[in-house]
Amino acid sequence: MFIRCLMLNTATFVFCLLLMGCGNVQDNNAQKVIDAYPAFNIKYADNKLLFPDGTAIVYDDGKTKSFTQQLDNSDIEDMFSMTYEVGDSVPAYLNDCGRSRNEALFKKMYGDSKAAVRKNLVKVNWFGRMIPFTRVNGASVQLRKVAYELARLPHLRHYLTNASSFNWRKVRGANRQSAHSYGIAIDINTVFSDYWLWKNPNCTETDTLIYQNRIPKEIVNVFEKYGFIWGGRWYHYDTMHFEYRPELLRK
Repeated sequence: MFIRCLMLNTATFVFCLLLMGCGNVQDNNAQKVIDAYPAFNIKYADNKLLFPDGTAIVYDDGKTKSFTQQLDNSDIEDMFSMTYEVGDSVPAYLNDCGRSRNEALFKKMYGDSKAAVRKNLVKVNWFGRMIPFTRVNGASVQLRKVAYELARLPHLRHYLTNASSFNWRKVRGANRQSAHSYGIAIDINTVFSDYWLWKNPNCTETDTLIYQNRIPKEIVNVFEKYGFIWGGRWYHYDTMHFEYRPELLRK
């Protein structure tokens, strides 16, 4: 992989350095998916995730990809190409663990259309507002746990109101589905949120960004406790965004 990376442009080369050492862990990462979503009874064999109904999703397509190609055409291996870093450090250049989603996997689990996803949405009481969230994989149950725990921290309430969740749409400026399409993501109060394109309107995916965040880590810690990743841990930060991705939090 290192030799192939040397042939790519500078931004892609730096991104590839983030991937070094990940080539021999595919079975472990496939197991993380299996363990994170037990209701689907997924198996792994011959470089594929296998579902009981016969659906087979390729784990590793064997392609060397640039940073943006991994976002737009992610296989399952690509989802684990970076490490979800906890702690107080600023995200490293192009470290966006969680922004890559294999669409075949997510559409298989949550629905491949707006109507299909809607069938599994339930209402979650989020600080006085009933928001739709998928019940698949226990996501709505975990969000209720987050709400219950955060309700015990009233000094944080103003960060949490005016939240939004399900919205079948593409990612801004891209041709891939947003996590909100699957009913697995929630955006908290935008008044206190920072988003890389808002702060850097003329930047591209590989430009250098200045990190900004106003969301307290107390909120982040509770979400992560229940299987949600935080967009504030991305180099392309989206600090209002929390997404149910338990596979990325497994050790």
